[in-house]
Amino acid sequence: EKKGGGGTLYLIGLGLGDEKDITVKGLETVRRCKAVFLEAYTSILGVEKEKVEEFYGREISLMDREAVEQECDTMLNMAQTEEVAFLVVGDVYGATTHTDIAVRARDMGVQVRVIHNASIMNACGCCGLQLYNFGQTVSFCFWTDTWKPQSFIDKVVVNKKMGLHTLCLLDIKVKEQSDENMARGRKIYEPPRYMTVNQALEQLLETIAERPDIAAVIPANSLCVGLSRVGLETQCIASGPLNELVNFDFGGPLHSMIIPGDMHYLEEH
Repeated sequence: EKKGGGGTLYLIGLGLGDEKDITVKGLETVRRCKAVFLEAYTSILGVEKEKVEEFYGREISLMDREAVEQECDTMLNMAQTEEVAFLVVGDVYGATTHTDIAVRARDMGVQVRVIHNASIMNACGCCGLQLYNFGQTVSFCFWTDTWKPQSFIDKVVVNKKMGLHTLCLLDIKVKEQSDENMARGRKIYEPPRYMTVNQALEQLLETIAERPDIAAVIPANSLCVGLSRVGLETQCIASGPLNELVNFDFGGPLHSMIIPGDMHYLEEH
């Protein structure tokens, strides 16, 4: 129910490729909105912001993690009286952050409209595995020398035992601070890092080597599928045993991977 003063917050998915993957409805909405914001930390678009602005015919304000968390109220306050667009690479509900924004907006009485698009959650079907055979999706985060969580593997094992495929989303580090700079309060940020299939497989193989219970379900020669830059012309898909695929060059970001469960004969082909 709309309670505000005539404004609307539009959450608009941009798809996975370039500036032209926005829907016609999404583009029409962007062009009439008072302000346009682009969320720039849960994913990245395959082209520079300037090219997106040129095609949309609008100036776009980038919102990194800090801006979304600290300056979101400014956007929501504007949306109480004006039409405002919040752009998301992929689909709007591909990250919990965007659900939180929708809830906060509605709590403020702001009308929320969603315009969907493709995301890796459904585009991963490009590798030939059937979407209805997927189980829980898991996230791989960058390990450090002192922090090596293995919680991701439990869901993979559950899926594997049920014969289901596992889509693995790989970590993105944008505008992150080192421990030292954070402790000293210095606004100095590390270069962006995007986890590769190779790095994810190294962590998976290390986990398998340390845990015989996991190795019994997912041996090191298990089949794996790696994907990179899905939706772009340079899209790359490769499959093979974990311990061999770890050496394959998938090129630039973004990467994701799939650990297949039981496969239908069509999927095998």
